[in-house]
Parts: sequence; C-alpha cells; structure tokens
Amino acid sequence: MVQPCPRGKVKCDDGRVITIGQLAGYVGVSIKTIRVYHDKGLLPEPDRDASGYRRYDANDAIELIKIRTLAEAGVPLARIRDLRSTTAEGFQQALREIDDELTGRIRGLQATQGRLRQLATGHLAPLPAEVEAHLELLAGWGFAPRWVDLQRDLWILVFATYPDHALTLFQDQAESLADPALRQLFLDYDHAHDLDADDPRVDDLAHRIAKATRARYGPEDPPELDAASEIPALIQGTVNASSPAWQRLDMLIRAQLDA
Repeated sequence: MVQPCPRGKVKCDDGRVITIGQLAGYVGVSIKTIRVYHDKGLLPEPDRDASGYRRYDANDAIELIKIRTLAEAGVPLARIRDLRSTTAEGFQQALREIDDELTGRIRGLQATQGRLRQLATGHLAPLPAEVEAHLELLAGWGFAPRWVDLQRDLWILVFATYPDHALTLFQDQAESLADPALRQLFLDYDHAHDLDADDPRVDDLAHRIAKATRARYGPEDPPELDAASEIPALIQGTVNASSPAWQRLDMLIRAQLDA
C-alpha cells in the first residue's frame, strides 16, 4: 500500500506520495535501477517538491512494476521504452513477438543442454543417427574400442568442418564395411596398431589395401573433401600418430597407389 510521505523526509501538500527509496522497496528494485529507468526514458521523472525531493505516487509505482516485469522477462530496455509508448494493440502484438523469441531461446537452451549431456557421456559433439548406429556396429564386428573412439572423433571433425560432404564420405566407408572382404581389411588395419613398423605383415597389408582400393574405385579417385582442405591431412596425421605401424602403412599405401 502506498503510504503518505513520512515526516521529515518529503514535504508535500497534494496527497499521498513516497520517496524514491520507498518506491524501490515496495516494487523490489534498487534506487539505482529507478534512476537508470529515468535516464533511459522508461519512467518519467516525477515532479519535485519545494525541497527538491522527487515525489512518486501510485501511478509511478504501477508503471515501475510494469517495467520491472518486462525487464525480468528479458525484454531489452530500449524495447521496453518503445512498448511504453505504443498502442494497446501494438503492445499485445509486441508481447506475442517477445513470447516467440523466448520460445526460440528456450529451444536453443534445450539444445545446449542436450549437447552438454552428450559431452557428459563422452560424446564431444552430436553426429547423425546413422553414423552413431554405424559406430555401435563396429564393436560387434571386432573392432577395438580404441578404433571406435578414434572413428567417432574423426567423424565429428569431418561433419563439423564439411557438413555438405561428410555424409557422402561416411556412406562410402559404410558401404566398404558392409562388404565382408573389405571389412576384414579394416579389421586388419585396426589390429596392426600394435605391430612393429617393420613387421612383414605391415607390408602385406599395405599391398592388399592398395589392391582393394584399385578394384573398388578403378581409375577414379575415392570420394574426398575439398582438394585444398587441410582436414584430410590432419585426420591422417592423427591416425599415424597413434601407431608407428599405421604411419608406415599410410606411407606404403600412398606409394603403391601413386605408382
């Protein structure tokens, strides 16, 4: 309830008024906030009495409550100022637009929450459902957890940097793995991780992979990213850094395909 001006604080002779401190306390904002609203043109400066005190009445309190409500809803101060001067119809339309904006923000926050939950389960970034389903198959086919994790991380990189090409590359690899003979080559590549780089099995595997690659693609090049992209080199560098045997495999396969 708005109270009469207290003795000794505000001198008035035209009804029930309150000080800026009382107004702030009643509405639940700070005195500084009220002054900001004055400076921004949201809340008109009230008249002052003979002693220079601002005099606030019930209408000021009502207007301040409206401003506070809009501000707490996340409406920018500049927009609140425009809303305060619009028609009733314009005000309702603006509120509907703000509601739509808030709905969009909520959806964005929910998406962020989903990504955080994926991160908490060890998934750095979301991948298409068909990629996730494919990765789950790898363990059943005998691929090591190390290989599955590496594949997930590399597909995350490809989908994040080249979303328009990533699905084509993935589908090509998935088709290769659907072929039992080609899948065995991938498994042999995976299992070569712990071999010595000069193990004869590395040379044999490189020869078999190069031969299978020629048979699958013929004179055409396999699907790839932009020729100027550094991403393929980064990916292969990551793979090679995992194992000296894998590094030598890469060198031998390239040499045989280029021959």
